[in-house]
Amino acid sequence: MPHQPSLARAVRPGLISATLALALTLAAPALTPARAEEVLPSINLQLTPWTVIAQEKGFFKDAFDKIGTTKVNLIASGAADLLGAEAAAVNGGAIAIAQRMIYPATVHRANGLDGVIIWASEPSNRYRAPILARADNDKINSVADLDGKKFGSSRISCYWSSPFEVTTKAGLPFDSRDKQGRIRYTSIDNSAVAITSVLTGATDATTAHLAAGAFAGAWLSGKLKVVGRSPDDGVYVNNAGRVTYFARRDFVNKYPQVVKAFLAARERTREWTSDHVDEAAEIVADKTRVPLEVAKFQITHAGEWEFMAGEPNADRARNAIKTFQAWYVENGDDILAERGLTSAQIDAFIDGRFFVGGQYSIYN
Repeated sequence: MPHQPSLARAVRPGLISATLALALTLAAPALTPARAEEVLPSINLQLTPWTVIAQEKGFFKDAFDKIGTTKVNLIASGAADLLGAEAAAVNGGAIAIAQRMIYPATVHRANGLDGVIIWASEPSNRYRAPILARADNDKINSVADLDGKKFGSSRISCYWSSPFEVTTKAGLPFDSRDKQGRIRYTSIDNSAVAITSVLTGATDATTAHLAAGAFAGAWLSGKLKVVGRSPDDGVYVNNAGRVTYFARRDFVNKYPQVVKAFLAARERTREWTSDHVDEAAEIVADKTRVPLEVAKFQITHAGEWEFMAGEPNADRARNAIKTFQAWYVENGDDILAERGLTSAQIDAFIDGRFFVGGQYSIYN
């Protein structure tokens, strides 16, 4: 085969610069920076103890101003205070990002909410969702005393997932849609109604986050007592009782920098609150209109969830969902048994872009 001259010798010197110029011209679009994200002028968020602190101390302003989001509206839940209303608000666009525990967030996804989890907390603890009875009810002092009794709480919440584990392991399952259990279970989505129901004797027990506004006052007044807690090594504490923040998938894809700014502001608020409890409590009392004692309790109680540390690892968050979903389905969870998430759906539900190693992670 005849010897072929090298490219440098085969091309006339005068053409080399022209060829190079053409190559650079063709490559120019690839070197052009990606189109900037669309600016979100304002954002609606839940009015909660930590968000009022972030608003008051300027943490939201510092985080959001950098990306052009200059107005933050904090939306109160309203007098109805229906558990699960935040999921509907996210789905309808009334609020951008919502907080729910990981069990109800998963059920909302299973029920059709096209959302993703952009933050998950570390594991929970035994103090987060205890079983409560009226303090002067001498007939209810332990989980065993609930046999044949009436229990009222919100079905798609920790107020079901925590006591369901406790009572199931005690051999006292709740009623379900499919069959009668050993405990008469009624779903009550309004926290004030659930408390009133126990205090008036309409139901015998409930479960609640004691640091939640509706329950904190009743607890601090001495009207309720704890008769059961989730086990430290159980599925609720380690998996289903984690806190999450979630948003609609289309919102997250359109405004990932907004999501990152939100998470950065939350982390800064958590750190500041830990070092300034008294000042933080005064802000919460003023902005959420609760007594100072209640505000401080919401920050300092062992079962609080507003200021928990995050779970930085996306796979651990995914495994938490896979673990608790399998346990609840095996033990009679009628919702997840009907329309539980596949492994692939769970993997996609946890948006890895906001966890360690992700493009928009606050942990990097």
